[in-house]
Amino acid sequence: MKHTRSLAVMFSLPLLLLAGCAKKEAAPEPVRAVRTVTVSSGSTAATHDYAAEIKARTESRLGFRVAGKLQSRAVNLGDTVRAGQVLAQLDGQDLRLGQEAARAALAAAQTNLDQVNADYKRFKELRDQGFIGAAELERRDTAVKTARAQLDQAKAQASVQGNQAGYATLVAGAAGVVTAVDAEPGQVVSAGTPVVRLAHDGPRDAVFAVPEDRVGALRQLLGQAGGVSLQMWGSGELLPATVREVSAAADPVTRTFQVKADLGSAPVRLGQTATLKVTNPAVAGVIRLPLTAVAEAQGKSVVWVLDKQAMTVRPQPVAVAGADGNTVVVTAGIKPGDEVVVAGTHVLTPGLKVKSFVEAVAPGAKSALAAASAAAR
Repeated sequence: MKHTRSLAVMFSLPLLLLAGCAKKEAAPEPVRAVRTVTVSSGSTAATHDYAAEIKARTESRLGFRVAGKLQSRAVNLGDTVRAGQVLAQLDGQDLRLGQEAARAALAAAQTNLDQVNADYKRFKELRDQGFIGAAELERRDTAVKTARAQLDQAKAQASVQGNQAGYATLVAGAAGVVTAVDAEPGQVVSAGTPVVRLAHDGPRDAVFAVPEDRVGALRQLLGQAGGVSLQMWGSGELLPATVREVSAAADPVTRTFQVKADLGSAPVRLGQTATLKVTNPAVAGVIRLPLTAVAEAQGKSVVWVLDKQAMTVRPQPVAVAGADGNTVVVTAGIKPGDEVVVAGTHVLTPGLKVKSFVEAVAPGAKSALAAASAAAR
């Protein structure tokens, strides 16, 4: 009896070992729960936003027309000035000396002309009496003409020196606001060196930069009243603006093109920041999907399309025209009526079995989910 049991144990051990070494079957892939939407077409009008700065239509860099040492500056950054107001003053001692020298030369030229005029009258009387020849009188006439020319030259030189002395005072040519200060008292400046920058009162522009692919669209808006709109920082109000200038060349550093939009009489202040909005014409027949519906596969944009009969998903390459808020505009790859996965795309593989998100929720939570979805809409 004991011998029989031993034999049974001996024969059963290899069977158990073989059973333990047998390869286990792989567990079936779980059915993923996904959320889907049915594709429908509609119309869209894409809006492009650009950061803009409010600047004066005319902004001048003011400097002296003569060289000298800056003696004083009467304005500072942000000051409001009126037309004709003194902005800065040079040390004009040398200029005044030059003016006095020119006046002295003018007086000498006037005296010389008076003298040669008197000589000419005397020699003319002598010629009428026959005491001198015609050649001598001609020489005196030439001397008068030379002296008169020298007087004209002295007058012009005196006028130039007077202007030079006046150029030692820098005055505002128009009313405006000082937006920059480029020189300090005690500094020696050459002619034309900017001392202050003045933004003139008057029209204001919104200045912004656009990339190369948007320049053509902005050029089409040139001169169209209200073709673009401006939203000031911290304000929800949109102000109409008109594109009045598009740069012909790109900035050498940023490779963007500068655009200026006229704001008319809008109540804006210099230096304010704003968002300039350019709205494209509405296009019908476009498809909009949530951002979560679009994924990337092998360098292409794809969406996962649901096969309702087999309840499987497959990747479908699409052409994306751009983003608009939390949605993307799809121009090709899918059609109205297709059902696209919008949640759970990161775990999907081609041919994977899926089920509706609502089906994966416990029965008691379906009503709460429906209520939450209605509230979100």
